[in-house]
Amino acid sequence: MAHDGHSRITAPAPNVYDAEPIPEGARAEIDRLLQSGDLFRYTSDNAPVSLLEAEFAAFMGVRYALAVSSCSAAMFLALKALDLPRGSRVLIPAFTFAAVPSAVVHADCVPVLIEVGHDFRIDLTDFRMKLAEGAGAVMISHMRGHTSDMDQIMAACDAAGVPLVEDAAHSLGTLWDGRRIGTIGRIGCFSFQSYKLVNAGEGGMLVTDDPEIAARAVIMSGAYEHNWKKHPGLQNSFHLWQNRLPLYNMRMQNLSAAVIRPQIPEIDRRVRDGRANHDRVADRLNASPWFRVPKALPKEDRAPDSLQFNLIGVETDAAAVKFQELCKARGVGANVFGLSRDNARAFWNWQFLGEVPDLPKTRAMLMRAGDLRLPARLTAAELDYIADTLIAAADEAFGRD
Repeated sequence: MAHDGHSRITAPAPNVYDAEPIPEGARAEIDRLLQSGDLFRYTSDNAPVSLLEAEFAAFMGVRYALAVSSCSAAMFLALKALDLPRGSRVLIPAFTFAAVPSAVVHADCVPVLIEVGHDFRIDLTDFRMKLAEGAGAVMISHMRGHTSDMDQIMAACDAAGVPLVEDAAHSLGTLWDGRRIGTIGRIGCFSFQSYKLVNAGEGGMLVTDDPEIAARAVIMSGAYEHNWKKHPGLQNSFHLWQNRLPLYNMRMQNLSAAVIRPQIPEIDRRVRDGRANHDRVADRLNASPWFRVPKALPKEDRAPDSLQFNLIGVETDAAAVKFQELCKARGVGANVFGLSRDNARAFWNWQFLGEVPDLPKTRAMLMRAGDLRLPARLTAAELDYIADTLIAAADEAFGRD
C-alpha cells in the first residue's frame, strides 16, 4: 500500500460489514417455502428447523440441539432449564455483550461480574473467589472468540457442584484440547446473527447431552401441546414435563433454518480463512510498538472473525480517541471499547443492573482495548490495508513521525 511521510493510506477501504453470500443451495428451499407458506417449524415432521437441529447436533457431536430465535433466547432457556431458584447468583465475565447479563436478569437471576484481564479472559483468582461465595450457575462468554482456561474453570465448577453454561456466540468452530467449544459445559449456546460465523440475520442454538435439560428447554421454547413429539429421543422426559412449564415462544422459523443449513458445511473452511486473516493482521500489529494482540492459549484452536488488541504506552484517553478517529477517517472501524460512546460491551453501561461494581482490571483493559471486524472473506490486500491503516493512525496519534 502507498504511504506518504505521514503514512497516509491511498487505496480504498475494504468493506468489513457485509457477510459472505448465502450459499446457492438455500435458494430452492427458500423458494419452496415461499410457495407453500410453510414457515412454522412444527407443521411437518421434516421441517427445515428439525433438519437443521439434527445436522448441527451431528456437527457438534452432541445428543441434542434446539434451534431458537437468538443466542440470548438460548442463554435464557439454558438458565431456566437448569431450574435455578429465583435470585440465584450467576457468574459471568465482566467483558461480554450486554445480552449476557440481560439473559440472566430475564431468567430472574442475579449477574455477578468476574474481572477480565488484558488477554480478554477471566481472571481465575477473582473467579474462584466469587465461586466460593456461592453461585447457582456459571455462564462463561468466550467473548470475541477468546477462550478462557476451560480446564481450570471446569475443575472449579465440578468441585463446587455448579453447572457451567457456555456462551459460544463468537466461538463456533473453536476447539479446546480437541473438543468443540460449546460442548464442554452442561449447555452450549450459539448465535446466527449477521456478524457471526454463520449468518441468518438472527437465530440461535442450544446444545446439550442432558435429556432432562433438553426436554425442559424444548417445551419452554414453545413446543406447546404435543409438538415435542417432533423432537426425537426425549419422549419419557417430555411426558414428565407436559403442562408443567411456561411457554416462552422462542422458536426458530423455517426460513432461518433454510438459510443456515447450507452454511454448516462451510464452517471449517470459514474457520481456516478467519484464523489465517486474524494471524496475518496480528503479526503486523505485534511488530509495532503500539499494539499487542494476545496469543491463543496452548490448548485453544481459535475460530476468529474479528481481532482485538491492546494499545501499549498510550497514557491519555484523548490520544486513544484520536487514534480511533484517524482509523475511522481512513475507512477502518477500529473502536476502543471503553471510549466508544454507550458501547454495549462496557460493563458500566449496563445500568439496568443497578450500582456499577468496582472492577478495576476490566475497566483498565476496556479503556485501551481495540476491536475490529475481520470477516473470513477479506483478501490479503484488504487485510494489509487494515493493518497499514491501524499502524499509521497509531504513529500519528501517539507521536511517531
